[in-house]
Amino acid sequence: MSIKEQATKSVFWSAIERFSVQGIQFILTIIIARILSPDDYGLIAMLGIFLALSQVLIDSGFAFALVQKQKRTETDYNTAFYFNAFGSLFIYIILYLLAPYIANFFEEPQLTIITRVLGINLIIMSLGIVQQAKLTIALDFKHQAMASLIAVIISGGIGLWMAYSGYGVWTLVFQSIANNFLRVCFLWVFSRWLPCWKFSYQSFSSLFRFGSRLMLTGLLHELYSNLYSLIIGKFFSASDLGYYNRSYTLAQFPSANIANVIVRAVYPIQCRYQDDMEQLRSMFMKYMRISCYVIFPFMVTLFVLAEPFVLILLTEKWLPAVSFIKILSLAFVWDPIMKINNNILSVKGRTDYALKAEVIKKVVAVILLVVSVPFGVTIMCFSLVLYAVADMVIIIYFSRKVINIGYCVQFGGLLPVVFLNIVMGVVMYGITCFPLSVFAKLLIPLVVGWSLYLFLSWLFKMQEWSIFLSLIRRK
Repeated sequence: MSIKEQATKSVFWSAIERFSVQGIQFILTIIIARILSPDDYGLIAMLGIFLALSQVLIDSGFAFALVQKQKRTETDYNTAFYFNAFGSLFIYIILYLLAPYIANFFEEPQLTIITRVLGINLIIMSLGIVQQAKLTIALDFKHQAMASLIAVIISGGIGLWMAYSGYGVWTLVFQSIANNFLRVCFLWVFSRWLPCWKFSYQSFSSLFRFGSRLMLTGLLHELYSNLYSLIIGKFFSASDLGYYNRSYTLAQFPSANIANVIVRAVYPIQCRYQDDMEQLRSMFMKYMRISCYVIFPFMVTLFVLAEPFVLILLTEKWLPAVSFIKILSLAFVWDPIMKINNNILSVKGRTDYALKAEVIKKVVAVILLVVSVPFGVTIMCFSLVLYAVADMVIIIYFSRKVINIGYCVQFGGLLPVVFLNIVMGVVMYGITCFPLSVFAKLLIPLVVGWSLYLFLSWLFKMQEWSIFLSLIRRK
């Protein structure tokens, strides 16, 4: 199978998993959010930083290390499995003991039991890390998609029943546990790999040497990503955190999912050709262009139509989230550029560069956060936009060292896409200025804007349009 065929098949099934699963989760989120209160989401968001950091420590970059390693052995797989499993148990015990202190910090007594129950997810997820890595190495995204899809459908049904039955915040807790448990069970079935007792210090050292830098990078990233929730939860109300958390999730949804599809699918293929610089450079620019071509119009749509979107889908009680969604969409629009640049550092084994970049970025991030906190949640969201710009500048500086594609080439290649999106956004905004009903303000700009985007792509024979069509035709 050629590189193009491998990439196309991987992207296709990765996209199926990402968009079918995330699409269903998105619909479930909309339905459940109409039933639950912003306070319920705020309580779960308060625990985000503790669970996210714990998960990074448990994985320790071993999943990426297994995929990146060229000559893997059964000992490598078993070493990673037992490290993840026992590590998760150790970290869960710590989290269990810290639960009362977390509850006291946020002045929310019920967080003690919520932390202890939701923390079970850490143990469950650790048991599927190696199985997923094996499927990724085999470019088997089809079975990963099936595992995720079945899990989200069943757990979604559980969540809906609990929400309508009045279980409140526990709806989110048990929906999450059910989803992770079912997904891990199916990963075991589809990977057809069972651990045996093999643990090698030499294997551990090899995996940890590569993975530790990714772990530190991940810790810094998750610490910063959840720091806003931590601070908002501490100094503002649970409702404010609920509005911010849902806005963050919605604004991140298009960019994070599409970019992750491309990065996740292409990573194992790029690793196979990590010594072929010409091939890597070609793939790098191609997938950056196609990801931005697809992501940018989603973010423009979200920015322009945030208000009718919230009113129709989430109801008026979520209206305060509109301004947050608009601002955060400006931050997440640049996600594909950052992720694809960061990914190439892992492909080339330069996790030292990734770590250095992350340290510099987070120093900038903390400064922006500290300055913005006294001015309220809205200004804190604006600081995320400034951070996104700084993130791009810093990560491209380091990726240029390994692939020799700098600012001018990357941004210059995206100018046609940016122009199309500006035209689309202006037209959509113009339509919303007319005195229309809420439904019309959502539907008419949506149809006209996207039709114009596709028409201009065809008219100007956009390279990204041709690539996009070729990917579809191959499937």
